[in-house]
Amino acid sequence: MELRLTQTVQKGGCAAKVAAHELRQILARVNFPATDSQVLVDGKYFDDAAIYKISNDLALVQTLDFFTPIVDSPSWFGKIATANALSDVYAMGGTPKTALGILAFPVGLWPQEIIIEVMNGACELLAEKRVQFLGGHSIDDDTLKFGLSVTGFVEPEKIWSNRKALVGDVLILTKALGTGTLTAGLKKSAWAEKDISEALQSMAKANDILPLLSADQSLAIHAATDITGFGFLGHALHIALGSDCCLNIHADQLPSFSLARESLQKGFLTKAHRTNKEYVAESVDFGSNLIQWRELLMLDPQTSGGLLLSVDPLQAQALLAALKSEFPEACVVGEVRKKETFPLVLK
Repeated sequence: MELRLTQTVQKGGCAAKVAAHELRQILARVNFPATDSQVLVDGKYFDDAAIYKISNDLALVQTLDFFTPIVDSPSWFGKIATANALSDVYAMGGTPKTALGILAFPVGLWPQEIIIEVMNGACELLAEKRVQFLGGHSIDDDTLKFGLSVTGFVEPEKIWSNRKALVGDVLILTKALGTGTLTAGLKKSAWAEKDISEALQSMAKANDILPLLSADQSLAIHAATDITGFGFLGHALHIALGSDCCLNIHADQLPSFSLARESLQKGFLTKAHRTNKEYVAESVDFGSNLIQWRELLMLDPQTSGGLLLSVDPLQAQALLAALKSEFPEACVVGEVRKKETFPLVLK
């Protein structure tokens, strides 16, 4: 009988992240070492990666990401975990260069072929993106977990962070939403992987957008974040709070996978749908006409989701056209406004 990876864990992918409100409470009580002046970005504003300045022209981008299986196929799992880890570097405007693997695996219970497939899936994407796989660390554990520690480079003056959105900017999202509900349905055997292949392809696609853009277009991106376990609203909130502004979100323009609406309406949800709602509840003006499935879509915990970009309005349409060559679901989903009562307002 074929082993289904999703049946070996309680939670999969970025839906397994510690709830955002609980994580904030924990971190607030930790006595972190003092940071020096070379630290340009740390975890204070929930940015996607840390940045350490090496010189006036060069800075290190560092991140770490791993999780339990979100799909049944070991190869798909390896690719998705890799794309998800690389995305943190891309979301800062950086280019990933090296990676170290993080692996937990029930050695005595499962055949080696499973982890070999996971690793080969990861290596396929790393080779495509010219990222060097240098080694890593593994342990014998009850459940499979895999991910990467990734290091990259960025020019200090070209960093995209949660703190740089400007009033008047246009908001662009590069991928469709709905991976959380679709993979919840997969775990419950409502869907097979072939039914959600659209989402699998999206999750396994690296958010490597810089090669698509001209120099002017890349500079037109003021802030960015990748949409993962805290959902669209959770990660949008980090930009609003970091930049001390309000994001107007056009809920009916958010792209979704073809089965996402049906999956949400059938109740294929995760714990993260609830904890994400608790996290953003006091920060969002939901309005009075929001359809329930659209609210759930914005709370849906994404794994290897798209980038949310805050873009100079004069460059937005040209930048969007460039993105669509590789990210056809990319679209305008809102704009940045002056700070209001709520950091996020749904229109």
